Amino acid sequence: MTKFLLIRHCSAEGQEPEAALTEAGLEQAQQLADFLETYSIDRIISSPFTRTIQTITPFALKNNLHIEIDERLMERVLSSENLPDWYDKLQQTFKDKDVKFTGGESSNEAAHRILSLVHELNNKESETIALVTHGNLSSLLLNSFSPSFGFEQWKQLTNPDVYMIETDSNETQYNRIWR
Repeated sequence: MTKFLLIRHCSAEGQEPEAALTEAGLEQAQQLADFLETYSIDRIISSPFTRTIQTITPFALKNNLHIEIDERLMERVLSSENLPDWYDKLQQTFKDKDVKFTGGESSNEAAHRILSLVHELNNKESETIALVTHGNLSSLLLNSFSPSFGFEQWKQLTNPDVYMIETDSNETQYNRIWR
């Protein structure tokens, strides 16, 4: 059975791909590295965004693990335009998973993207894989396993946050393990 640790990045300076972690975020990354020590992680796969790589680097260095980059873990683009009412628009995408805004992805498109990676990695070997990504994309993945994980649960995510996802041929279960 494959286990995934779905990790949302630590506190960052912004939303753009090159946004770095804040000073608090760098401290969180050290705490996260200590927290993850209790799990036997075999692989790390991260979004290419700076904040996700910085989030997992302390753990990777401490455990001599390579950070693989996969663009399917990039944050979901809500729109290529500045949306002053982005919060309302995001909420709308949890209700209508096919709605999309200029230059953006629908919830279904983004969920399909991350699910393709999970299905590709899910194998019969016993392996634990850390997937380092972003809040909205994490929510969409968890929503695909349980429709009850929606906008309200997205609002409750923390930076960082960690969910354990266990899959086998019959079912997928997840639970929040971050303290």
